[in-house]
Amino acid sequence: MSNQNIGTKCVQAGYTPGNGEPRQIPIIQSTTFKYDTSEDMGKLFDLEASGYFYTRLQNPTNDHVAAKIAALEGGSAAMLTSSGQAANFFALFNICECGSHIVASSSIYGGTFNLIAVTMAKMGIEVTFVSPDASEDELNAAFKDNTRAMFGETIANPALTVLDIEKFAKVAHAHGVPLVVDNTFPTPVNCRPIEWGADIVTHSTTKYMDGHGAAVGGAIVDSGKFDWMAHADKFPGLCTPDDSYHGITYAEKFGKEGAFITKCTAQLMRDFGCIQSPQNAFILNLGLESLHVRMPKHVENGLAVAKFLQEQPGVVKVNYPGLEGDKYYELAKKYLPNGGCGVVSFELEGGRAAAEKFMKKLKVFAIETHVADARSCCLNPATSTHRQMTDEQLAAAGIPAGLIRISCGLEDKNDLIADLANALA
Repeated sequence: MSNQNIGTKCVQAGYTPGNGEPRQIPIIQSTTFKYDTSEDMGKLFDLEASGYFYTRLQNPTNDHVAAKIAALEGGSAAMLTSSGQAANFFALFNICECGSHIVASSSIYGGTFNLIAVTMAKMGIEVTFVSPDASEDELNAAFKDNTRAMFGETIANPALTVLDIEKFAKVAHAHGVPLVVDNTFPTPVNCRPIEWGADIVTHSTTKYMDGHGAAVGGAIVDSGKFDWMAHADKFPGLCTPDDSYHGITYAEKFGKEGAFITKCTAQLMRDFGCIQSPQNAFILNLGLESLHVRMPKHVENGLAVAKFLQEQPGVVKVNYPGLEGDKYYELAKKYLPNGGCGVVSFELEGGRAAAEKFMKKLKVFAIETHVADARSCCLNPATSTHRQMTDEQLAAAGIPAGLIRISCGLEDKNDLIADLANALA
């Protein structure tokens, strides 16, 4: 599959039925799995054999879909989680512990900002937020002796900043830590961060990958390229024996290609149980099969809407990296040559009050706490997804109080523009 095009992988990767087997990935809706002997099951608990014993850790349906996502991203291994938030938490907590430090872009989804800045802080993990536009020197200055990961989003939600993945990866690797990139918005159809130096890629599969707002989920993909043993002092969880699995050292037993996901499954999924349901994984796969067809349409609609908004009186600013003149246009040409996504954000004169009045007049765009599916929707982040952030934090993340985020679905672009024109009027 590695030599096939992305469209073929969207349809075919991850599952190859044998003679007389189901053409579609089967839904294994079972919590448990039967074995003939205790010895057979014991090998699974000792990580000496492949297989399934309890769906809280792994399920065949999930693993087929995860394998497809790994193929799409060009990674060595992947796993599904119950949500995108769970994916980001697992990806970071798998290599961090009490006393660790993370360097993260300040321009990220509000829920992820809160996860890192508040919840993980309560676990003794500190963070330094840096501007996505920071120079190499400024990024280097943010690192500490206890830094264990660097984090950013390919296209930030909702500020739509574009991460300079190569620059962030260069700095992370200079300090001996992996770069974790949330690639939810562009999806691997429009950007594959591993090709630019990222080590771990996460997704909220709830968004474009599912594409229909039907199933919540997340995914983690390991590039299989980060040499954990070369930095063994920083990552004892991967590079020293795990007493809960009879002294297995993940980085030695499973190598660069398998250590991260194996530990994440065997430890974190075991203990936190944030598994994606097999039913949701099945629905996710249906979305993945058309991902390469849907993304160009989302991009087409997003760009058309962004160009329209740019010309309207009362619109202070339009953020869309595919828009010529946008601050991130050059980075977008580099990392997103086929376009990024269908999400556009813009600021109205009049702040929150104007945003609220505008959104009440929309007919096609629905006010939802969602983004990136077949139906167009919108929200005001300052009063919804990012309401836990202060005005200062909002400003640092590039999200003024009057910002409106719209997600252009698969409707006709002329109808989307007409709806926006009516609301603006």
